[in-house]
Amino acid sequence: MLLAKQHLLTALATELEKLQTGAGARAAFESPKVAAHGDLACTAAMQLAKALKQNPRQLSETLRTALLSTPAFERWVEAIEIAGPGFINIRLKDAAKQAVVHEVLQAAECFGDQAAQPNKVLVEFVSANPTGPLHVGHGRQAALGDAICNLLATQGQQVYREFYYNDAGVQIGTLANSTQLRAKGFKPGDAEWPSGENAPAYNGDYIQDIANDFLAQKTVKSDDREFTGSGDVNDLDGMRQFAVAYLRHEQDLDLKAFDVKFDNYYLESSLYTSGKVDAAVQKLRDAGKTYEQDGALWLKSTDYGDDKDRVMRKGDGSYTYFVPDVAYHITKWERGFGRVVNIQGTDHHGTIARVRAGLQAADVGIPEGYPDYVLHTMVRVMRGGEEVKISKRAGSYVTLRDLIEWTSKDAVRFFLLSRKPDTEYIFDIDLALAQNNDNPVYYVQYAHARICSVLAAWKDKDGGDPATLAKVDLSPLQSPQAHALMLALAKYPEMLTAAANDFAPHDVTFYLRDLASLYHSYYDAERILVDDEAVKKARLALVAATAQVLRNGLKVLGVSAPQKM
Repeated sequence: MLLAKQHLLTALATELEKLQTGAGARAAFESPKVAAHGDLACTAAMQLAKALKQNPRQLSETLRTALLSTPAFERWVEAIEIAGPGFINIRLKDAAKQAVVHEVLQAAECFGDQAAQPNKVLVEFVSANPTGPLHVGHGRQAALGDAICNLLATQGQQVYREFYYNDAGVQIGTLANSTQLRAKGFKPGDAEWPSGENAPAYNGDYIQDIANDFLAQKTVKSDDREFTGSGDVNDLDGMRQFAVAYLRHEQDLDLKAFDVKFDNYYLESSLYTSGKVDAAVQKLRDAGKTYEQDGALWLKSTDYGDDKDRVMRKGDGSYTYFVPDVAYHITKWERGFGRVVNIQGTDHHGTIARVRAGLQAADVGIPEGYPDYVLHTMVRVMRGGEEVKISKRAGSYVTLRDLIEWTSKDAVRFFLLSRKPDTEYIFDIDLALAQNNDNPVYYVQYAHARICSVLAAWKDKDGGDPATLAKVDLSPLQSPQAHALMLALAKYPEMLTAAANDFAPHDVTFYLRDLASLYHSYYDAERILVDDEAVKKARLALVAATAQVLRNGLKVLGVSAPQKM
């Protein structure tokens, strides 16, 4: 069907171009909102009518006549109907719809993928400071980042995953001080333990674990560092480095449990030690985009749409937090990443305008709107109808690893991706454990397992080979349920492209749920392993293609496609 649709689209573009120069470039088909109206719809006549000063319905009739005389429409289209003020509804021949089954089976795991492109894309996500375990919010970001990377990869883009974290600064100092206090035998609630807003400390039990291992002179290793504790309770700098390595190792375990991998870990401290922060500030000064006032250095960010100018360097000589962000993104550009996507919590919304302003003001060739941002809200966790707010390990929040251990990696990924990133999400543990149709990941995975069971039964009984299904006669696929399933399969590539363009992996979850529903309806309507050999093989080909697309979509989400359940 993809080939048929492309032929039809080319023919439509040619006829639109005849009506108005440039109109061919806007040729497009839509899916009718009501299935009974046809398989494809076109609103081009209504869009052109005003410019051509013609009645839209009459223009639709003219276009209909022209299209029906083209070889593509003669080959693939059963009928064209005009509805309402000028909607063009197209009914495809059975052969056009059936063709997608062969297309899926021949392309297999590559179905839906686009040709490779030369451009490099960097996606930065998770980027959690090493001050504690990854919480559920980090889990949402990890799921989003990994799925968006997978989506971009299906579109032929060269994707690079990066984790950026602060390995210095105030938070890391607080981590070191908290660890040292634990090493000295103090705990939250003691008179010696910091309290109040001006005396922050990390109170989770994991701080005691870090202190114990440091005193025991253990060696900790993460993906990007390794450090051995000295055992000296007064070695504050050594304790800082040990605590960072320890928690980076913990984060690695969280990410491994979630099956998320990174190509690079970028340290904020390196921006300072390499002089990149100072260099970025100098670029802004040289461009005349800064000024001194009240003992501080300011960026003229209002020149670039920000609501007010921003302080870059405070009176005490330290930089505000967005300055290293500007330096960091200049390095991304210098490393050849023409496109960058940052996935962050909604609390970072205020940094977007000032970072982009700093990049424009630096005048290093970075285009407006660089980088792209995907902002997500936090996640609430429910169990037994009540909110779960704390973790034994973290103390004040539910960790990602907790959620995976309570449910499964597949459930956590699918659930966290099932809503738009900027909408609040409630993770229902009881639902994630349910083995019924109300559980969306179970529903989709069960559809795949159900198909695998049918194919296995065919192999056991008849010695059937799925590889032979790619060329079987599909003409027996005539039922409404079969047609609906084939039309859904044909929508997969377009859905992937749209989801990648919009950074919307939730679209993939919606699609998979719909496809699973259509399969279950088909299974209930028609027996697959019938006596008629031609009918059986056609139906087996259809369900094998459906299983392939379910696998492909689940892979994008980082979710498994089990053969048995």
